[in-house]
Amino acid sequence: MMKTTVDRCVNHFSEGRESVTDEESSGRSATRRTEENITNIRQIVGKNRRLTVRSIAEQVNIDRETVRKILTDNLDMRKVCAKMYPKELTEEIIQ
Repeated sequence: MMKTTVDRCVNHFSEGRESVTDEESSGRSATRRTEENITNIRQIVGKNRRLTVRSIAEQVNIDRETVRKILTDNLDMRKVCAKMYPKELTEEIIQ
């Protein structure tokens, strides 16, 4: 453990803290993979499959890695020739 971490813990306990677990924090959640964002990205990609992850991220105002995870994990898509397609290709999609 680093000296600064030890110093911070000593200060917390000297001020009366009795638990080593983190306290509840307020604010927004750590993830932006919400149902609303998944739905928005599904609609955007449904209209134009030739968009880049960067352009989708700019449209929904979330980071690129989250958009990539939504596309691959939640929407079950993968990159084919710089386009996002469902993993199970059908004849309709290929044409």
